[in-house]
Amino acid sequence: MDCIFCKIIGGEIPSAKVYEDEELVIFKDIHPMAKIHLLAVPKEHFPTLAELGGERAALLGRTLQKIGALAPSLGLEEGYRLVVNQGERAGQTVPHLHIHILGGETLGWE
Repeated sequence: MDCIFCKIIGGEIPSAKVYEDEELVIFKDIHPMAKIHLLAVPKEHFPTLAELGGERAALLGRTLQKIGALAPSLGLEEGYRLVVNQGERAGQTVPHLHIHILGGETLGWE
């Protein structure tokens, strides 16, 4: 598979990981759009929300819970934004479901 996130998860490509467990990895985005810009990436490869089923939906729920629990230790105690881009026209550049975590500053809507 030629997925950059799968290669990061597999250790083939280095990343600045801030968290990892058996289901999920969180690492710094290489093109940050905020003072803090992290990516939460499930280790299971699936491109979009349209492919959520029972267990994948539960995985996404656990991922959101983990982000909430980790927020203070990630410097996000004053708030953060979560973004999930779906498809090229929405800005999804890697076809592996991932959640952008943005914060560390006041975020606008530009």
